[in-house]
Amino acid sequence: MRAKLLLMFVILTSVPLIVVGIISYQKSFHAVSGHSKASTMLIADQLGRDLDVLFEDTGKLLELEKAPPVQQFLFSQADTYSDAKEIVKTFALYRETYKYENILNMTMINLYGRGISERKGVFQLTVNPLRNPHLQHLLNNPDDILNIPPSHAEPLDRLDGFQYPQQNVISIMATVKQRITHEVIGFIIIDLNDSTVEQFVNTVTIGKTGLFYVVDHSDTPIFSPANLEPKLSSTQTVQLGSHLADKRNSYVDYTNGKPRFVVFTTSQTTGWTIVGVVPLQEIVEEATAIRRLIIISVLLSIIFTITLHFFITAGLTRPVRLLQSKMRLAASGYLEVKVKPSGQDEIADLGMSFNSMLENIKGLLENSIKEQELIQKANLRALQAQINPHFLYNTLDSIIWMAEAGKNERVIHLVQALSRFFRISLNKGRDWITLKDELEHVRSYLIIQQMRYRDILDYEIEVPEHLHSYTILKMSLQPIVENALYHGIKNKRGKGLIRIVAESEDQLYLTISIEDNGIGMSEAKLNLLREQLDAQLTPEQTGSEVSGGFGLHNVHQRIRLYYGKSYGVEVNSVDQQGTHVIIRIPMKRG
Repeated sequence: MRAKLLLMFVILTSVPLIVVGIISYQKSFHAVSGHSKASTMLIADQLGRDLDVLFEDTGKLLELEKAPPVQQFLFSQADTYSDAKEIVKTFALYRETYKYENILNMTMINLYGRGISERKGVFQLTVNPLRNPHLQHLLNNPDDILNIPPSHAEPLDRLDGFQYPQQNVISIMATVKQRITHEVIGFIIIDLNDSTVEQFVNTVTIGKTGLFYVVDHSDTPIFSPANLEPKLSSTQTVQLGSHLADKRNSYVDYTNGKPRFVVFTTSQTTGWTIVGVVPLQEIVEEATAIRRLIIISVLLSIIFTITLHFFITAGLTRPVRLLQSKMRLAASGYLEVKVKPSGQDEIADLGMSFNSMLENIKGLLENSIKEQELIQKANLRALQAQINPHFLYNTLDSIIWMAEAGKNERVIHLVQALSRFFRISLNKGRDWITLKDELEHVRSYLIIQQMRYRDILDYEIEVPEHLHSYTILKMSLQPIVENALYHGIKNKRGKGLIRIVAESEDQLYLTISIEDNGIGMSEAKLNLLREQLDAQLTPEQTGSEVSGGFGLHNVHQRIRLYYGKSYGVEVNSVDQQGTHVIIRIPMKRG
């Protein structure tokens, strides 16, 4: 079986790879060679565009001919120092504005040899400027702009006496015409450093031995690599001839035996042609490397297929063993186990189904726990609701006998307190209120009870205002205050005091103390009450009752249910001295 599988794998893998390799080689040969030719053309085009941009940007200086100081200086033979000064300032302004880094000098000369240059200032030629062939050409063709390469330029040191040591100069020449009559009154010459072109032909190569050079209109080289100067050999150059006339931008030259790839582009501004020459073998060298790569890939694929055969059976059984181990963990009760399926086969689908089953089981367990919590909350709310009717009956009785006694102001005061008490108690059905509202709720309760028990009840509430915005469970304080009144102060002779104080612990916890000076409770009753609170048992469940146990149990269990088991109610008491209840909850807003 293994031999058959091996033979099948080799055939199914090798044959398609060989066919694809042959087709890929043919396609890649044409694509790579075309890409190499195109990239070479782009390089030549880039130099052409750089030349055009250089001469177009520099050509902006020809606008100087329209400046009134220039017109006045070239037209007049008199000494016009102010015009010359203005022209020099204009030179500096243009250079600063357009950041001309390649401009060596700017010169203006009239027909009588009187001129001004950026570097020399005002000067007078000793020879007739019209003897210069380029200026003579411009005089006959005033609308032309001449771009003169270094090999064709008439040295300007013959005009203004300025020397350019160790620098080749490209000159731009144009006429300056009188604005009204359009008569030629002088010439403007701009000298450029040829470093842009020289750097290109010296540093940019094609392949390993290819090169770029620049020719003029007559197919004569004007810029060539420095290491090949002073003259390019015939094996390094080509005659564009008819190719240039046909406007073809690339072709293969066979004149010297070995085929050479030739690419050229012509600058639209200067008319110069950038020519690139490289052996054709260097252009298609990457395609040959791709052929070797394809052969190596086919051989490696065959080796990989043979190796894969020995591991494929183990790869099929591994997912099944993993799924089996996860199922055993789930059967032991660990439901957080997960199977990470790989692929889209039947085993992966089985793993996803197993994950879904565990999620459903956990969901059912969570729902069951939530239902039990809801039942506990419902029971606690029912217990809370039992407190309010009893209190309401007593308060209404007080209102009735006060009204019958004609104590109208006390009736109004009592009804207002009762209204505030139930408004906060209802709270639109929400369980959470701010500490400020909870204190107002307790204060309303104490006002009502103080009217009933004026002779035995006083109260104090001392809570910093910055704690008022923190939230607390509704009806957390009133049951404890009620316990303090009915089970502490009422059973004591003399006047009692209920004191409520709140403070923060480390800005993390909020503690609220409810302290009374009632009769307190014995140590045995206090221990029994603490046991009931810790065991979450009501007095009915333990079969014994401690005074106030229901209210404390209700508040304690609600706090632990909503905040967690680390929070709740702490009770301290001394017999015949009073009781101190502390509520501890986390500090939360909103």
